[in-house]
Amino acid sequence: MHEPTARVRACDRSRIRVMFDLAQELEREGRDLVRLEVGEPDFDTPEHVVDAAVAAARGGHTHYTSNAGLPKLREAVSDTLAREYDVRHAADEVVVTTGGMEALHLAVLSTVEPGSEVLLPSPSWPNYWTQARLADATPVEVPMPAPDYDLDADTLIAEMNDDTSLVILCSPSNPTGRTADPDEVRAVVDAAADHGAYVIADEVYAKLTYDREPTGVAALTGHPQHVLTVGSCSKTYAMTGWRVGWLAGDPAVVDEATKIRESTTACTGSVAQHAAIAALTGPQEPVEEMYDAFRERRDYVADRLSDMPGVTAPEPEGAFYAFLNPDTDEASLPLAKRLCEDAGVVLAPGDGFGEAGRGQLRLSFANSMERLEEGLDRIEEAL
Repeated sequence: MHEPTARVRACDRSRIRVMFDLAQELEREGRDLVRLEVGEPDFDTPEHVVDAAVAAARGGHTHYTSNAGLPKLREAVSDTLAREYDVRHAADEVVVTTGGMEALHLAVLSTVEPGSEVLLPSPSWPNYWTQARLADATPVEVPMPAPDYDLDADTLIAEMNDDTSLVILCSPSNPTGRTADPDEVRAVVDAAADHGAYVIADEVYAKLTYDREPTGVAALTGHPQHVLTVGSCSKTYAMTGWRVGWLAGDPAVVDEATKIRESTTACTGSVAQHAAIAALTGPQEPVEEMYDAFRERRDYVADRLSDMPGVTAPEPEGAFYAFLNPDTDEASLPLAKRLCEDAGVVLAPGDGFGEAGRGQLRLSFANSMERLEEGLDRIEEAL
Protein backbone atom coordinates (compact mmCIF):
# COMPACT_ATOMS: atom_id res chain seq x y z
CA MET A 1 0.00 0.00 0.00
CA HIS A 2 1.31 3.45 -0.90
CA GLU A 3 1.86 6.03 1.83
CA PRO A 4 0.22 9.46 1.76
CA THR A 5 2.18 11.95 -0.32
CA ALA A 6 5.30 13.59 1.03
CA ARG A 7 3.70 17.04 0.77
CA VAL A 8 0.91 15.95 3.11
CA ARG A 9 3.19 14.08 5.51
CA ALA A 10 5.33 17.24 5.78
CA CYS A 11 2.39 19.11 7.29
CA ASP A 12 1.97 19.15 11.06
CA ARG A 13 -1.23 19.36 13.03
CA SER A 14 -1.85 22.78 14.51
CA ARG A 15 -0.91 22.85 18.19
CA ILE A 16 -3.97 25.02 18.74
CA ARG A 17 -6.08 22.00 17.79
CA VAL A 18 -3.95 19.69 19.94
CA MET A 19 -4.92 21.79 22.95
CA PHE A 20 -8.52 22.06 21.73
CA ASP A 21 -8.80 18.25 21.62
CA LEU A 22 -7.16 17.84 25.04
CA ALA A 23 -9.55 20.38 26.53
CA GLN A 24 -12.58 18.62 25.10
CA GLU A 25 -11.37 15.31 26.53
CA LEU A 26 -10.98 16.84 30.00
CA GLU A 27 -14.37 18.57 29.77
CA ARG A 28 -16.00 15.21 28.99
CA GLU A 29 -14.52 14.05 32.31
CA GLY A 30 -16.29 16.93 34.05
CA ARG A 31 -13.37 19.38 34.39
CA ASP A 32 -14.10 23.12 34.59
CA LEU A 33 -11.74 24.74 32.07
CA VAL A 34 -11.29 28.36 31.06
CA ARG A 35 -10.99 28.09 27.28
CA LEU A 36 -8.59 30.75 25.97
CA GLU A 37 -6.94 28.76 23.18
CA VAL A 38 -9.17 29.33 20.13
CA GLY A 39 -9.65 32.61 18.29
CA GLU A 40 -13.41 32.67 18.02
CA PRO A 41 -15.73 35.48 19.12
CA ASP A 42 -17.98 34.45 21.98
CA PHE A 43 -20.85 36.49 20.49
CA ASP A 44 -23.67 35.12 18.37
CA THR A 45 -24.10 36.26 14.77
CA PRO A 46 -26.15 39.50 14.68
CA GLU A 47 -29.88 38.86 14.45
CA HIS A 48 -30.44 40.71 11.17
CA VAL A 49 -27.79 38.53 9.52
CA VAL A 50 -29.50 35.35 10.70
CA ASP A 51 -32.86 36.71 9.51
CA ALA A 52 -31.41 37.33 6.05
CA ALA A 53 -30.15 33.76 5.89
CA VAL A 54 -33.53 32.36 6.94
CA ALA A 55 -35.28 34.49 4.33
CA ALA A 56 -32.84 33.33 1.66
CA ALA A 57 -33.36 29.66 2.55
CA ARG A 58 -37.14 29.99 2.63
CA GLY A 59 -37.06 32.01 -0.58
CA GLY A 60 -35.41 29.21 -2.51
CA HIS A 61 -31.88 30.68 -2.68
CA THR A 62 -30.39 27.26 -2.02
CA HIS A 63 -28.70 26.50 -5.32
CA TYR A 64 -25.24 26.85 -6.81
CA THR A 65 -23.99 30.37 -7.36
CA SER A 66 -21.25 31.38 -9.78
CA ASN A 67 -17.77 30.21 -8.79
CA ALA A 68 -16.79 33.80 -7.98
CA GLY A 69 -19.80 34.40 -5.73
CA LEU A 70 -23.03 36.38 -5.88
CA PRO A 71 -22.55 39.68 -7.77
CA LYS A 72 -24.23 41.60 -4.95
CA LEU A 73 -21.82 40.15 -2.40
CA ARG A 74 -18.77 40.88 -4.56
CA GLU A 75 -20.01 44.48 -4.83
CA ALA A 76 -20.52 44.63 -1.07
CA VAL A 77 -16.96 43.41 -0.47
CA SER A 78 -15.62 45.95 -2.95
CA ASP A 79 -17.52 48.77 -1.23
CA THR A 80 -16.41 47.61 2.25
CA LEU A 81 -12.74 47.44 1.29
CA ALA A 82 -12.87 50.97 -0.11
CA ARG A 83 -14.89 52.45 2.76
CA GLU A 84 -13.19 50.75 5.70
CA TYR A 85 -9.60 50.18 4.53
CA ASP A 86 -9.07 52.47 1.49
CA VAL A 87 -8.39 49.41 -0.71
CA ARG A 88 -9.79 49.90 -4.21
CA HIS A 89 -10.92 46.89 -6.23
CA ALA A 90 -13.81 46.57 -8.63
CA ALA A 91 -16.33 43.84 -7.90
CA ASP A 92 -14.90 41.68 -10.69
CA GLU A 93 -11.53 41.76 -8.88
CA VAL A 94 -13.09 39.92 -5.91
CA VAL A 95 -13.76 36.20 -5.51
CA VAL A 96 -15.93 35.04 -2.60
CA THR A 97 -14.43 32.04 -0.80
CA THR A 98 -15.33 29.47 1.82
CA GLY A 99 -13.79 31.42 4.67
CA GLY A 100 -10.53 33.30 4.74
CA MET A 101 -8.68 29.96 4.82
CA GLU A 102 -9.76 29.08 1.30
CA ALA A 103 -8.88 32.57 0.11
CA LEU A 104 -5.35 32.10 1.46
CA HIS A 105 -5.06 28.62 -0.02
CA LEU A 106 -6.21 29.75 -3.46
CA ALA A 107 -3.89 32.76 -3.36
CA VAL A 108 -0.90 30.55 -2.51
CA LEU A 109 -1.74 27.99 -5.21
CA SER A 110 -2.11 30.77 -7.77
CA THR A 111 1.17 32.58 -7.04
CA VAL A 112 3.91 30.09 -6.11
CA GLU A 113 5.84 27.61 -8.23
CA PRO A 114 7.10 24.28 -6.86
CA GLY A 115 10.37 24.85 -5.05
CA SER A 116 9.93 28.59 -4.69
CA GLU A 117 9.97 30.31 -1.30
CA VAL A 118 7.17 31.75 0.82
CA LEU A 119 8.48 34.19 3.44
CA LEU A 120 6.69 34.15 6.78
CA PRO A 121 7.56 36.83 9.35
CA SER A 122 7.09 35.00 12.60
CA PRO A 123 5.60 34.22 14.97
CA SER A 124 2.70 33.68 12.58
CA TRP A 125 -0.36 31.52 12.00
CA PRO A 126 0.58 27.85 11.39
CA ASN A 127 -1.77 27.41 8.42
CA TYR A 128 0.60 29.50 6.30
CA TRP A 129 3.26 26.80 6.60
CA THR A 130 0.78 24.09 5.64
CA GLN A 131 -0.54 25.96 2.64
CA ALA A 132 2.95 26.64 1.33
CA ARG A 133 3.89 22.96 1.62
CA LEU A 134 0.69 21.84 -0.11
CA ALA A 135 1.73 24.02 -3.05
CA ASP A 136 5.17 22.29 -3.07
CA ALA A 137 6.78 25.57 -2.05
CA THR A 138 9.28 26.09 0.74
CA PRO A 139 8.04 28.06 3.78
CA VAL A 140 10.82 30.25 5.16
CA GLU A 141 10.39 31.48 8.72
CA VAL A 142 11.82 34.96 9.27
CA PRO A 143 11.77 35.69 13.03
CA MET A 144 10.85 39.26 13.92
CA PRO A 145 12.76 41.00 16.73
CA ALA A 146 11.72 40.14 20.29
CA PRO A 147 10.12 41.09 22.58
CA ASP A 148 7.35 42.78 20.56
CA TYR A 149 7.80 40.92 17.25
CA ASP A 150 6.78 43.99 15.24
CA LEU A 151 7.24 43.80 11.49
CA ASP A 152 10.87 44.66 10.70
CA ALA A 153 11.24 45.37 6.99
CA ASP A 154 15.05 45.18 6.91
CA THR A 155 15.07 41.70 8.45
CA LEU A 156 12.42 40.44 6.03
CA ILE A 157 13.90 42.09 2.95
CA ALA A 158 17.30 40.54 3.72
CA GLU A 159 15.72 37.10 3.13
CA MET A 160 14.26 37.98 -0.28
CA ASN A 161 15.91 36.54 -3.37
CA ASP A 162 15.09 35.39 -6.87
CA ASP A 163 13.37 32.28 -5.45
CA THR A 164 10.92 34.36 -3.41
CA SER A 165 7.40 34.05 -4.84
CA LEU A 166 5.33 35.24 -1.95
CA VAL A 167 5.39 37.11 1.37
CA ILE A 168 2.50 36.75 3.82
CA LEU A 169 1.71 39.64 6.16
CA CYS A 170 -0.95 39.51 8.88
CA SER A 171 -1.91 42.74 10.62
CA PRO A 172 -3.19 42.85 13.30
CA SER A 173 -1.08 39.80 14.01
CA ASN A 174 -2.19 36.36 14.97
CA PRO A 175 -0.69 35.49 17.50
CA THR A 176 0.83 38.70 18.92
CA GLY A 177 -1.98 41.21 18.40
CA ARG A 178 0.53 43.78 17.12
CA THR A 179 -0.21 46.00 14.12
CA ALA A 180 2.40 46.64 11.44
CA ASP A 181 3.88 50.12 11.00
CA PRO A 182 2.81 51.55 7.59
CA ASP A 183 6.39 52.50 6.67
CA GLU A 184 7.60 48.95 7.33
CA VAL A 185 4.73 47.53 5.27
CA ARG A 186 5.49 49.90 2.40
CA ALA A 187 9.15 48.90 2.36
CA VAL A 188 8.28 45.19 2.30
CA VAL A 189 5.84 45.52 -0.59
CA ASP A 190 8.28 47.68 -2.57
CA ALA A 191 11.02 45.07 -2.13
CA ALA A 192 8.68 42.22 -3.03
CA ALA A 193 7.70 44.06 -6.20
CA ASP A 194 11.38 44.46 -7.09
CA HIS A 195 11.70 40.65 -6.87
CA GLY A 196 8.51 40.06 -8.85
CA ALA A 197 6.83 38.56 -5.78
CA TYR A 198 3.32 38.95 -4.43
CA VAL A 199 2.36 39.95 -0.90
CA ILE A 200 -0.70 38.38 0.70
CA ALA A 201 -2.29 40.79 3.17
CA ASP A 202 -4.22 38.66 5.66
CA GLU A 203 -6.61 41.27 7.03
CA VAL A 204 -9.27 39.15 8.69
CA TYR A 205 -8.65 41.09 11.95
CA ALA A 206 -8.30 44.52 10.35
CA LYS A 207 -11.57 45.87 11.75
CA LEU A 208 -10.38 44.92 15.26
CA THR A 209 -7.64 47.56 15.34
CA TYR A 210 -7.66 49.50 18.62
CA ASP A 211 -4.97 52.18 18.55
CA ARG A 212 -5.03 53.48 14.97
CA GLU A 213 -7.39 53.64 12.03
CA PRO A 214 -7.24 50.41 10.02
CA THR A 215 -5.74 50.80 6.55
CA GLY A 216 -5.26 47.97 4.07
CA VAL A 217 -1.77 47.00 2.93
CA ALA A 218 -2.76 47.64 -0.69
CA ALA A 219 -3.54 51.26 0.22
CA LEU A 220 -0.08 51.84 1.70
CA THR A 221 2.05 51.10 -1.35
CA GLY A 222 2.75 52.31 -4.84
CA HIS A 223 2.56 48.67 -5.99
CA PRO A 224 -1.02 47.63 -5.14
CA GLN A 225 -0.99 45.17 -8.05
CA HIS A 226 1.46 43.07 -6.04
CA VAL A 227 -0.89 42.85 -3.02
CA LEU A 228 -3.59 40.20 -2.63
CA THR A 229 -6.05 41.09 0.12
CA VAL A 230 -7.71 38.35 2.14
CA GLY A 231 -10.71 39.13 4.33
CA SER A 232 -13.52 37.35 6.09
CA CYS A 233 -16.82 37.81 7.90
CA SER A 234 -15.73 35.41 10.65
CA LYS A 235 -14.08 37.64 13.24
CA THR A 236 -15.71 41.02 12.63
CA TYR A 237 -19.29 39.74 12.41
CA ALA A 238 -19.06 36.66 14.70
CA MET A 239 -19.68 34.41 11.69
CA THR A 240 -16.95 31.78 12.04
CA GLY A 241 -19.35 28.92 11.24
CA TRP A 242 -20.81 30.55 8.14
CA ARG A 243 -17.50 30.22 6.26
CA VAL A 244 -17.53 33.35 4.09
CA GLY A 245 -14.33 35.10 3.05
CA TRP A 246 -12.85 36.76 -0.01
CA LEU A 247 -9.73 37.32 -2.08
CA ALA A 248 -9.26 40.65 -3.85
CA GLY A 249 -6.44 41.81 -6.07
CA ASP A 250 -4.75 41.34 -9.43
CA PRO A 251 -7.51 40.24 -11.87
CA ALA A 252 -5.22 37.58 -13.37
CA VAL A 253 -4.74 35.95 -9.95
CA VAL A 254 -8.41 36.31 -9.02
CA ASP A 255 -9.41 34.68 -12.31
CA GLU A 256 -7.05 31.74 -11.71
CA ALA A 257 -8.28 31.37 -8.12
CA THR A 258 -11.86 31.34 -9.38
CA LYS A 259 -10.97 28.64 -11.91
CA ILE A 260 -9.43 26.46 -9.19
CA ARG A 261 -12.66 26.67 -7.19
CA GLU A 262 -14.40 24.64 -9.88
CA SER A 263 -12.46 21.64 -8.56
CA THR A 264 -12.57 22.39 -4.84
CA THR A 265 -15.66 23.95 -3.30
CA ALA A 266 -17.40 25.19 -6.50
CA CYS A 267 -18.94 28.07 -4.57
CA THR A 268 -19.50 29.31 -1.05
CA GLY A 269 -22.83 28.24 0.41
CA SER A 270 -25.59 30.31 -1.16
CA VAL A 271 -27.46 30.95 2.09
CA ALA A 272 -24.23 31.99 3.81
CA GLN A 273 -23.54 34.44 0.97
CA HIS A 274 -26.92 36.11 1.54
CA ALA A 275 -26.08 36.33 5.24
CA ALA A 276 -22.76 37.98 4.36
CA ILE A 277 -24.52 40.57 2.20
CA ALA A 278 -26.66 41.51 5.20
CA ALA A 279 -23.58 41.64 7.43
CA LEU A 280 -21.65 43.98 5.13
CA THR A 281 -24.51 46.22 4.04
CA GLY A 282 -26.85 46.14 7.04
CA PRO A 283 -26.78 47.83 10.46
CA GLN A 284 -23.28 48.04 11.93
CA GLU A 285 -24.28 48.69 15.55
CA PRO A 286 -23.74 45.04 16.55
CA VAL A 287 -20.21 45.22 15.13
CA GLU A 288 -19.53 48.39 17.10
CA GLU A 289 -20.80 46.76 20.30
CA MET A 290 -18.54 43.73 19.79
CA TYR A 291 -15.59 46.01 19.02
CA ASP A 292 -16.16 47.95 22.24
CA ALA A 293 -16.29 44.71 24.23
CA PHE A 294 -13.06 43.43 22.67
CA ARG A 295 -11.34 46.72 23.36
CA GLU A 296 -12.43 46.64 27.01
CA ARG A 297 -11.10 43.09 27.28
CA ARG A 298 -7.84 44.10 25.61
CA ASP A 299 -7.35 46.86 28.17
CA TYR A 300 -8.09 44.50 31.05
CA VAL A 301 -5.78 41.74 29.79
CA ALA A 302 -2.95 44.20 29.07
CA ASP A 303 -3.24 45.69 32.58
CA ARG A 304 -3.30 42.28 34.26
CA LEU A 305 -0.30 41.00 32.31
CA SER A 306 1.72 44.15 32.95
CA ASP A 307 1.32 43.55 36.71
CA MET A 308 1.76 39.76 36.63
CA PRO A 309 5.05 38.53 38.12
CA GLY A 310 7.07 36.25 35.87
CA VAL A 311 5.17 37.05 32.67
CA THR A 312 5.74 39.62 29.94
CA ALA A 313 3.72 40.27 26.78
CA PRO A 314 3.70 42.92 24.06
CA GLU A 315 0.55 45.00 24.34
CA PRO A 316 -2.06 43.83 21.83
CA GLU A 317 -2.93 46.61 19.35
CA GLY A 318 -5.54 44.61 17.47
CA ALA A 319 -7.23 41.22 17.03
CA PHE A 320 -8.01 39.42 20.32
CA TYR A 321 -4.73 37.81 21.27
CA ALA A 322 -1.96 38.35 23.79
CA PHE A 323 1.37 36.54 23.39
CA LEU A 324 2.72 35.58 26.80
CA ASN A 325 6.39 35.03 27.56
CA PRO A 326 6.56 33.22 30.93
CA ASP A 327 9.77 33.24 32.92
CA THR A 328 10.26 29.48 32.71
CA ASP A 329 12.44 27.01 30.86
CA GLU A 330 9.50 24.79 29.95
CA ALA A 331 8.79 24.23 26.26
CA SER A 332 5.49 25.63 24.98
CA LEU A 333 3.50 22.43 24.54
CA PRO A 334 4.39 20.82 27.91
CA LEU A 335 3.74 24.15 29.61
CA ALA A 336 0.36 24.53 27.89
CA LYS A 337 -0.59 20.97 28.83
CA ARG A 338 0.45 21.54 32.45
CA LEU A 339 -1.65 24.69 32.69
CA CYS A 340 -4.58 22.85 31.14
CA GLU A 341 -4.39 19.72 33.27
CA ASP A 342 -3.25 21.25 36.58
CA ALA A 343 -4.62 24.79 36.52
CA GLY A 344 -7.67 24.36 34.30
CA VAL A 345 -6.83 27.11 31.81
CA VAL A 346 -6.33 26.36 28.10
CA LEU A 347 -3.83 28.35 26.02
CA ALA A 348 -2.18 27.78 22.64
CA PRO A 349 1.51 26.77 22.60
CA GLY A 350 3.67 29.57 21.22
CA ASP A 351 5.97 27.29 19.23
CA GLY A 352 2.96 26.35 17.13
CA PHE A 353 3.50 29.76 15.52
CA GLY A 354 7.13 29.11 14.60
CA GLU A 355 10.47 28.87 16.33
CA ALA A 356 10.17 32.55 17.30
CA GLY A 357 7.36 31.57 19.65
CA ARG A 358 9.23 28.80 21.46
CA GLY A 359 8.51 28.81 25.19
CA GLN A 360 5.58 31.20 24.83
CA LEU A 361 1.80 30.97 24.96
CA ARG A 362 -1.03 32.62 23.04
CA LEU A 363 -4.04 33.78 25.01
CA SER A 364 -7.30 34.56 23.22
CA PHE A 365 -9.42 37.19 24.97
CA ALA A 366 -12.47 36.38 22.84
CA ASN A 367 -14.22 35.38 26.03
CA SER A 368 -16.28 37.07 28.74
CA MET A 369 -14.68 39.37 31.30
CA GLU A 370 -15.71 36.95 34.05
CA ARG A 371 -13.91 34.02 32.40
CA LEU A 372 -10.90 36.16 31.51
CA GLU A 373 -10.54 37.20 35.16
CA GLU A 374 -10.78 33.59 36.28
CA GLY A 375 -8.35 32.42 33.61
CA LEU A 376 -5.75 35.06 34.42
CA ASP A 377 -6.08 34.28 38.14
CA ARG A 378 -5.32 30.64 37.37
CA ILE A 379 -2.37 31.54 35.13
CA GLU A 380 -0.90 33.84 37.78
CA GLU A 381 -1.24 31.24 40.51
CA ALA A 382 0.24 28.45 38.36
CA LEU A 383 3.22 30.47 37.12
